[in-house]
Amino acid sequence: MDDRQQIYALYERMYKAMIAKDADVLRQVHAPDFVLVHMTGMRQSCEEYIRYIVNGTLNYYSAETENLDITVNGNEAVLRGRSRVTAAVFGGGRHTWRLQLLFHLHKDNSGWLFTRSEASTY
Repeated sequence: MDDRQQIYALYERMYKAMIAKDADVLRQVHAPDFVLVHMTGMRQSCEEYIRYIVNGTLNYYSAETENLDITVNGNEAVLRGRSRVTAAVFGGGRHTWRLQLLFHLHKDNSGWLFTRSEASTY
């Protein structure tokens, strides 16, 4: 698998883990110092983000990928993923969003990991 295929597979694995509330897999695909910047500007560390998924503050039900744009530059990469995501977050009702995640990734000896993500709608 080339780098772009590995990153695509990582993106798919991440969404499956979010839906399954699989903290172990989420820790495997995100760097320990991962930061998520929500649409509201709120920032979450990796562990806080995973905790919110596991405890139901962030509930993900499905994600249908519409477009992925991946740029690889050595051991760094940027992925812009656009997906229709059905979720109920922060006590709100279940809703489908056109969610765009702009990911920064780093590759080390164990493979690619997400290091930062910025969420917005499209």
